[in-house]
Amino acid sequence: MIQRRPFGRTGHPSSATLFGAAALARASQDDADRALETLLRYGVNHIDTDARYGDSELRIGPWMARHRKDFFLATKTGSRTGKEARDDIHRSLERLRVDHVDLIQLHSLGHPDDWDVAIGPGGALEACVRAREEKLARFIGVTGHGWTIAAMHRRSLAHFDFDAVLLPYNFFMAQDTRYGEKFLRRPDDPRTVWCALEGGLAYSVDGGDTWTVIFEDIAKQMSYDGTAIRSTIAWTESSPNRMYWLVAGRPNNGSYDQVGVFRRSLRAGDRIDR
Repeated sequence: MIQRRPFGRTGHPSSATLFGAAALARASQDDADRALETLLRYGVNHIDTDARYGDSELRIGPWMARHRKDFFLATKTGSRTGKEARDDIHRSLERLRVDHVDLIQLHSLGHPDDWDVAIGPGGALEACVRAREEKLARFIGVTGHGWTIAAMHRRSLAHFDFDAVLLPYNFFMAQDTRYGEKFLRRPDDPRTVWCALEGGLAYSVDGGDTWTVIFEDIAKQMSYDGTAIRSTIAWTESSPNRMYWLVAGRPNNGSYDQVGVFRRSLRAGDRIDR
């Protein structure tokens, strides 16, 4: 069974492998149902989706009638104004077939202009706070991608006391010690969730398919002997608030089978001596 750790400051004992449900953006319901069976089999109890992850929320919805209590359910809004974010939240609840989510997150809040709108008066943050007050969401978080997000998250925390703060960490980012330092003077702040395999091990710097190719190569390695993730797992296990998140992003080539990669990755993890 996969380790469990307190997720951010929510207090929820989330499995150290979270299911990034962007993998379901273009999946059939049959494929999605098989993914659920995999989560239950390995003890993955945390699902992270998004209002803009294609059909992901629609695919998760049928699970919730039978398995709502089995999962910490998180979704996100990429909208920046309060009205648009409120619409996202209510649409997500309808698509997920639930009366509340455990965590609503401001997604990819990395650009200063977006930040000013989302955090300012009438912005998306106000919509999230209202949703929490109305018991449509239990906790509020913020997420982001890329090299500059650590600095932006530090700015976000100076303005609002988020319950969970998600940011990526991979082999490339590990080479730059300033990355974490830009985020917090206390890197083990309980709100911080480091996503070590979030979206693969590299990001495209030119908008091309580079990261997709790297992700596929590493996924193939994981399906055989787990060599590519051995050091990542060791790093994530060194701190209770660091998670290794498999198959969180979707490649530009929509035909790639991320649900299948997720299953193979979990099997590979089982074969790693820790």
